[in-house]
Amino acid sequence: MQNQYTELFINGKWTTGSSGKKVENYNPYNGEPLGTIQSANPEDLNQAYEAAAAYQPKWEAMEPAKKQEYLLHLIETIKDNKAHIVDWLIKEAGSSKVKAEVEIQSAIQIIRESASFPTRMQGTTGTSNTEGKENYTFRSAKGVIGVIGPWNFPFHLAMRTIAPALATGNTVVVKPASDTPVTSGLLIADLLQEAGFPDGVIHVVAGRGSEIGDEFVEHPVPKLISFTGSTEVGKHIAQLASKHLKETSLELGGNNVMLVLKDADIEKAAEAAVFGSFLHQGQICLSLNRIIIDDSIYDDFVSAFTQAAERLKAGDPAEDGVLIGPIINQGQIEHIQELVESTIDQGAKLHTEFKTEGNVIKPVILSEVTNDMPAAKEEVFGPVASLLRAADEETAIKIANDSPYGLSGSIFTKDRYRGMQVAKRIETGMVHINDMSVNDEAHMPFGGEKQSGIGRFNGEWIMDEFTTTQWISVQAENREYPF
Repeated sequence: MQNQYTELFINGKWTTGSSGKKVENYNPYNGEPLGTIQSANPEDLNQAYEAAAAYQPKWEAMEPAKKQEYLLHLIETIKDNKAHIVDWLIKEAGSSKVKAEVEIQSAIQIIRESASFPTRMQGTTGTSNTEGKENYTFRSAKGVIGVIGPWNFPFHLAMRTIAPALATGNTVVVKPASDTPVTSGLLIADLLQEAGFPDGVIHVVAGRGSEIGDEFVEHPVPKLISFTGSTEVGKHIAQLASKHLKETSLELGGNNVMLVLKDADIEKAAEAAVFGSFLHQGQICLSLNRIIIDDSIYDDFVSAFTQAAERLKAGDPAEDGVLIGPIINQGQIEHIQELVESTIDQGAKLHTEFKTEGNVIKPVILSEVTNDMPAAKEEVFGPVASLLRAADEETAIKIANDSPYGLSGSIFTKDRYRGMQVAKRIETGMVHINDMSVNDEAHMPFGGEKQSGIGRFNGEWIMDEFTTTQWISVQAENREYPF
């Protein structure tokens, strides 16, 4: 494995980018430089896409058992290089050790699930309304898939597209996030190379969106663009892709809710809410942004939640026991500060010290928040929890749905059947009863409603996204035509 990643990866070779611009990679905790990458320009991008397209038919035609062998070997390669991956997640993405472990295990699960796809690429036979005709359907790869990597859970969320795309016979070109070019792209290419994957299956072109972002989407080679990130950027990608009738798979913003109903176990709900709100400093699309509590237990929940949050250790994510690490960059810190301060100005009550040390913001708890306040209205993407009152269950559901987002959510109640009934009324792609919102299982559908995205990841749902179905009929007997 490489120690420094300062080059692009195209057609099995590490190569210097051709752009005059550079991607400077920094540790978000201490500002330490991690490397400088000469950016890709449109010519590099075209080379990567053309190489991916040239190899794709050969990769798709490879026998299923061989593809499975590569994927299973990738799992072992990840395990063998776990310390290396953890080190990069900590120093590049600001991950705590706990979060890095969770991320690696999630990536392994998606690869293991994907390893089953080559033998699940099944077609069908069907009856026909035409005498003597036989109907068949065949499933095949889309071709080349463009992957725009995220910076928050960079290793897992990039792998969540890369592994199933390869398993279904596609090849991939990855544009990693500029804040995490290694863990959302270059490191993954290194792992695939060490695992023995053929040249041509993966290509990584690091570069600024201003230089190759639009071209990455609009290039004629990729049949589908997969993106995980903000709703604003996702809308732009969708607009570009639509001009070329190109498919997209988009997992976007969250602003997720937890409903704490009046019969909930307050201590358990508070414990779950702390994990769901503050894992990776709240920089997760699934993080709890709004916690809606029945008025009858509101004060007790606020107390339990605040006490639990104040026990979390913040600081250098490389240290044992630290759970709250740095915010990814200064721009995001300023965004969080603005949302918190404006929400307090509008009447919210601050229950914890609002303090920034370097790039670290300790957990922020705001009570007496209403849905029209900035911290509740927008996706914060930081360690900020907004606590909202609800007069009753109906009001809680109304508040939960009063948002343009609908990714994940949770409900706490001792009546599990009641929880199910409430869950079905929440306009969101995923709801977890007596658990927090941050859940992802490789065999279950992952995706949102409204402005939280298009499509579903994982299991059979991602197989549908990354493959196409062809109908072939065979006229086995002579057919008579009316003219």
